[in-house]
Amino acid sequence: MLRWLRRHALPPEIRARLVLAPGERVIAHALTGDRAAAVVATTAALHLPDGRRVPWERVDRAGWNDVGLALTVEGEPEQTVPLPAPGRLAQAVYERVTATIVVSRHVPLLSEEEGSPGVRLTARRAPGGTEIAWRLRYDEGVDPDSPEVRRRCAQALARLREQMGV
Repeated sequence: MLRWLRRHALPPEIRARLVLAPGERVIAHALTGDRAAAVVATTAALHLPDGRRVPWERVDRAGWNDVGLALTVEGEPEQTVPLPAPGRLAQAVYERVTATIVVSRHVPLLSEEEGSPGVRLTARRAPGGTEIAWRLRYDEGVDPDSPEVRRRCAQALARLREQMGV
């Protein structure tokens, strides 16, 4: 048992570089391709090899490709972090990102048909938090500056908030 723990433990030199908030615990990690750094999942955030701490509620998308972790953080372009063996990190990332989503619904805006271009309305909450932040992601071909789109979007958001009680 101790051998397994040592083999899967976060290397001390990487742990020493982590800046954790009070009460924040390490859940999982995966070493980068050169094994000099790691992506670390904690109870509150995803810690990247460059030292950035990304709170879970700011992770828009996280997936795995043949190189490693494909990550999109709110307001930033997608990046890929080389992780040859993601191990338990993949499941931890999935669970933590999913846990921040209170509700996510796609609403058609250009016509009433299902599958029509529209907006994804997503309510997210930080782990252990109570404050809810709404995000709107418009489909390609939808002009978010259009007065009609804004009106329909505001109506859809109001309906969803009322239905969900948030």
